[in-house]
Amino acid sequence: MAEFIEYGYWGLFLSSFLAATILPFSSEAILSLCVYSGYDISLTVAIASLGNWLGGLTGYCLGYLGKLEKIEKWLRIKPEKAIRAREYLRKRGNAFAFFAFLPFIGDLIPIGLGLLRTNPYWMALFMAAGKACRYIVWAWLTLHAMA
Repeated sequence: MAEFIEYGYWGLFLSSFLAATILPFSSEAILSLCVYSGYDISLTVAIASLGNWLGGLTGYCLGYLGKLEKIEKWLRIKPEKAIRAREYLRKRGNAFAFFAFLPFIGDLIPIGLGLLRTNPYWMALFMAAGKACRYIVWAWLTLHAMA
């Protein structure tokens, strides 16, 4: 993970993007290192949010372009888990995209919304808000831990 901080904002962007996929990755640690290292906090939060949001949109596009069977195969998602997520998301709609920042299930939310062909504009807006809120809170917690 230390390699990402060597690339500065680009490393933060890449780590945030990867963390929004099904890869088990902690972009929060990189964000904390950036804040601790004296990077501009507003720019750090903006870049982390943008990278994570674009990673989530990638998941949405995979879902939108794919069929449930292909998503299960490519991403190694168990069929019963994918079906449960699809039914749950069908009832909640785009506003559920706000919670795409959550660990584990958060990676499945954009994919499920894509499979359901939900409105991409509303989904993108709610997802951006959730991801930005997460990084704002994380940066604030990091600042207070340093004090």
